[in-house]
Amino acid sequence: MSASRTSKRQSVSLPPGVARRVEAIARRRHTSASRVIVELIEDGLDAREREKKEFFDLAEQLTRTDDAKEQGRIKEELARMTFGS
Repeated sequence: MSASRTSKRQSVSLPPGVARRVEAIARRRHTSASRVIVELIEDGLDAREREKKEFFDLAEQLTRTDDAKEQGRIKEELARMTFGS
């Protein structure tokens, strides 16, 4: 997070198991639990954006290919991304 942006204070309740894991990470990194939570949220948001981009890239590949075998592979990958394994 950039120092020039103002922060917004949020209060969240974590399940006990998640809280323990966050605290353990914070101890290992010698940082605060709040900093760990921010990093985990940022990582999660970035991962969602990457998944979204990958999905749309695959959809674009599907519209551009004429190879039936490749279309089948892409369709399977899109279905896995949408519905899980």
